[in-house]
Amino acid sequence: MAEVEYAPQFGAELKDAFKPVNAWVSLGIGWLEEIQQFYRDRSVIEKEYAAKLTALCRKYQDRKAKKSTSLSVGDTPALTPGSLESASLTTWTTQLTAIEAEATERDKFGSDLVYQIAEPLKNAAARLEELRKNHADYAAKLEKERDSTYGDLKKVKGKYDGVCQEVENRRKKTESSFDHGKQKAAAAYQHQILEMNNVKNTYLITINVTNKLKEKYYHEYVPEVLDGLQDLNETRVSNLNAIWTHAAQLEKGMLTKNGQHVSHLISEIPRNEPRLDSMMFIRHNIVNWQDPVDMQFEPSPIWHDDAAMITDETAKVFLRNLLTKSKGQMKELKADADKRRREVENVKRIRQSVRDGKDQRDEVDVVRSLFAMQEDLHMMDRKRLTAEVETSTITSVVGDLSFGAKNHNFRTQTFKIPTNCDLCGERIWGLSAKGFDCRDCGYTCHSKCEMKVPAECPGEQSKEEKKKLKVERQEKASATPVIETPSSPNGVSELPALSRKDTMSSLSSGYAASKSVSALSIAQTPETGPVELPASTPAVKKATPARRNRIVAPPPERYVSAPAPDEQASSLGSSRTSSEPRGTMLYSYDAHGEDEIAVEEGRDLTVVQPDDGSGWVRVRVGTQSGLVPASYVEIISPTPATSPGPTTSTRPESTYSTSSASLANSLIGKRRGPAVAPKRGAKKLQYVIALYDYEARSDAEWSMAEGDKFVLVNRDSGNGWSDVEKGGVTKSVPANYIEEVS
Repeated sequence: MAEVEYAPQFGAELKDAFKPVNAWVSLGIGWLEEIQQFYRDRSVIEKEYAAKLTALCRKYQDRKAKKSTSLSVGDTPALTPGSLESASLTTWTTQLTAIEAEATERDKFGSDLVYQIAEPLKNAAARLEELRKNHADYAAKLEKERDSTYGDLKKVKGKYDGVCQEVENRRKKTESSFDHGKQKAAAAYQHQILEMNNVKNTYLITINVTNKLKEKYYHEYVPEVLDGLQDLNETRVSNLNAIWTHAAQLEKGMLTKNGQHVSHLISEIPRNEPRLDSMMFIRHNIVNWQDPVDMQFEPSPIWHDDAAMITDETAKVFLRNLLTKSKGQMKELKADADKRRREVENVKRIRQSVRDGKDQRDEVDVVRSLFAMQEDLHMMDRKRLTAEVETSTITSVVGDLSFGAKNHNFRTQTFKIPTNCDLCGERIWGLSAKGFDCRDCGYTCHSKCEMKVPAECPGEQSKEEKKKLKVERQEKASATPVIETPSSPNGVSELPALSRKDTMSSLSSGYAASKSVSALSIAQTPETGPVELPASTPAVKKATPARRNRIVAPPPERYVSAPAPDEQASSLGSSRTSSEPRGTMLYSYDAHGEDEIAVEEGRDLTVVQPDDGSGWVRVRVGTQSGLVPASYVEIISPTPATSPGPTTSTRPESTYSTSSASLANSLIGKRRGPAVAPKRGAKKLQYVIALYDYEARSDAEWSMAEGDKFVLVNRDSGNGWSDVEKGGVTKSVPANYIEEVS
């Protein structure tokens, strides 16, 4: 047998391979049952002398041959070993060969085999199996901890999606509110945006925490369990060597005629080093393994955003409070974790002493205590790591905000009399501890508002000063924020600047020319100046410059009904009536769906059916009629046929466009109209990702690399293949090579 050149470690070599390692160790422990059964059988056969003994050796030679591969490299090796056997199997073969020459075993030797060999093997197998189960249970707990962390991230993501949806609802409410309630709705909208920013920051921080915990799991916790299984297996081999040596020594003392065979057997057994089996198993089971991909920020489908943390003044208040809290926890948890880590190391040394025979304590009890202590250590370590990541994440973006902060000396409080929150101004309800108050200045707030309170504590105040501060804070909290913006040169004010990204909800809102023009239609471009409202439009409050979001028409077929056949025929066959409104195409539009019509820019047309709020109008151009987006048409008020005169626009020209060019620049060449939203009610696409690499074997199959994304066309119908689409081409891939993703 080859000499060991280095000490292999399962945790460093095999990474996330607990299941195959656990199965292999379990197989080795189960093998002890077969070995001890061998000695029991032999104790009976030895009394029948040479013939039976020879037959027995051949029987176990055959058994060993059948399980040689499994015992050497496991049931599913990545590399087939061929005729090569593990060091333990080679030693076992040497024993069987020596035993075949010992055909004159005595009856006493058979009895010694039962009490000195078989029974210790049975006891050792039972103890080793219990230790292996402890490792398996502990690995399951680690996996549960990892899944719990992933679940926490999913909950935070869900909370983020929910608060994004609430922002969208607030925005719609602001658009639909009347002038007397618009300011209040806008203030609620801005407040909800600030709340969303805090939740988003929490989500980003949770992503970093989850990634760090995941790294701990795959690079520390799981490798540690794998190393424990390796030690357990090598302990099994060591114990087996000791029993084999003892059996061989019995043979040597009782069989003087075969002393040479027994001596050879004794010299071979020590060469079976426990690490040899581990090395062979690693060599034939090692595969390419990569760390799971780090978690990344996923924009909400309701609120399209990037991964940048919000660092405005309101967000800094939340970040400062979170940073202060995390820094305080980090110091305490680090000290506790270091103390518990020293205790764990001490228990590990005790276990090593038990394995070396220097300590008589039960190893099962020691391992059980070790895992219990490691669970507590992991819990503290996760909390410490969470605090460290929160601190480093915040300081890397906005610096150490805790310097110079005058934090409130908050304590949990049960408010038995009606009390309002000094931050939001709302009542703090409930008899249980639903809020906090500052011991020094008397600041009161909800539990949910604690992290939003600015670190501006004036210090210890008298009772009268606290009352005065209370009045000032309540006035400030109850005051409705007035958002002011510089007005345009012609006196037309603009809406507040909304930091919202373009979403499909905003893109599909449409532009209804038949409705009264709202303040959201007011915009100003650097090149063309302000767009004026009609004279009848009421004045709105001053606001910050509004973000120009694209206006996209919703699908026509669900909201605009086609004209009756007789009505359409009559409209095509007769001349236009003077009462029908006229219009002009602001942009060229190409028909993309059923019942739509293509019209060029600048073309005059007749409005057959006006916009009913869906964002689409039915027009007639020549003898053809169909649907076009309302935002593409400039409606002209109908005039009597007898007195044609100049036409006046019933709505201002749209200043929203998908183009980044100004109005002046858009006059050069063909203008580009607003984007059109996809069909509402369309089937949602189901995506899949490739779990493994796959090379296509025909033109009807896709080649895949791990992580490639496709659109699922047809699921597996029972033949093991699924149809997927990429780049407009549909081909087949193995169904068990892909996984559906949302």
